[in-house]
Amino acid sequence: MRPRTLDEIAGQQHILAGGKLLRRAIESDRFTSLIFYGPPGTGKTTLANVIARSTGSRFESLNGVESNVGEIRAKIEQARTYRDLRGQTTILFIDEIHRFNKAQQDVLLPHIERGTVRFIGATTHNPYFYVNSPLVSRSQIFQLEPVATEDLIPVLERALTDADRGLGGQPVEAEPAALRHLAEMSDGDVRKALTALELAVLTTPSEDGAVRLTLEVAEESIQRKAIAYDADGDAHYDTASAFIKSIRGSDPDAALYWLAKMLHAGEDPRFIARRLVISASEDIGLADSNALRVAIAAQQAFEFVGMPEGRIPLAHATVYLATAPKSNSAYAALGAAVQDIEKGRTLAVPEHLRTQTRKKLASASGTEDEKLNYLYAHDYEGGYVPQAYLPEGRKYYTPSENGLEKRIKERLDYLRSKFEA
Repeated sequence: MRPRTLDEIAGQQHILAGGKLLRRAIESDRFTSLIFYGPPGTGKTTLANVIARSTGSRFESLNGVESNVGEIRAKIEQARTYRDLRGQTTILFIDEIHRFNKAQQDVLLPHIERGTVRFIGATTHNPYFYVNSPLVSRSQIFQLEPVATEDLIPVLERALTDADRGLGGQPVEAEPAALRHLAEMSDGDVRKALTALELAVLTTPSEDGAVRLTLEVAEESIQRKAIAYDADGDAHYDTASAFIKSIRGSDPDAALYWLAKMLHAGEDPRFIARRLVISASEDIGLADSNALRVAIAAQQAFEFVGMPEGRIPLAHATVYLATAPKSNSAYAALGAAVQDIEKGRTLAVPEHLRTQTRKKLASASGTEDEKLNYLYAHDYEGGYVPQAYLPEGRKYYTPSENGLEKRIKERLDYLRSKFEA
């Protein structure tokens, strides 16, 4: 059921709809090198085949896992022969291009420059991180998205009616709910959806000459939902990002969902625990300092309990952090101070704050004055005495009025007013 035309490709309208750049480049046959990246089963190889068919080009393919430099050179030499003798363009498609090492990728560069081949690469990893910069700079990058459920259902329906390439050779009565279940459980992977459909039809006994594809049969065929999740790729970072942003946005329901997805997909729970500890200080901060204690306790509890029960303290901390008042004032204050140090003049330590040894040396040399007199705060009422600790009177910390930080703001405003007076 692999599509033969652009119109048969499911989804990807953000790059293949009429008037979009990639569609215009294919239809006008004006492209040089392309790299497609996205999750499995979204049509990267299919799109390369359709481009070759649409442009009347030869199609040669290699796999980044199995191929070597010798095979690359052989394919390029064939492409040169066809170009010189027949005037025919060759599309060299390399699946899993990120598996090629630097030397293998570099072999392609001069031949792409000379137009010996038109290169199309495919990868499940972000090419900006996993493909050499010279190859990326010579290619147009297009990201393919998981295929939406509403786009997957017509693919399944077409497979059931296509007698040449699909299952149309035998009568199948499919419940709409069954097809929708297969589409939803495939996580946007067309290949997975078609495989599940084939399994359901071929293993279900016919009744009265027809196979009845019910929701129950569909559930058995696809078993459990497969989470599209790569431990070191985009899905890993995107899901972790959604997790932390849900906590920051005070949405415990979303935070729990992303936590469950990471745990179900096999994410390292220690990574999750580290993210919780960071968020406790970065996003909750002084609005509820207990959040950091809860996050640390969850991390230690997980180390003590292990899986699967270790999920419970992680969920405990997730809900606590998501529902806690939020403040990033301490984190923002540190950022402002770092920026001043990086871009501005480094300030010298005021004389009265320097070590006692330095102070005694200055006194012995006869240079002691009032600036050398450090006022010991505990000698004064309330444990506070107005005194400059930073030259030029700079201020970095501006407390919020969220949660418990409101009390900190009130005290700090009082202390600062006494100093300014």
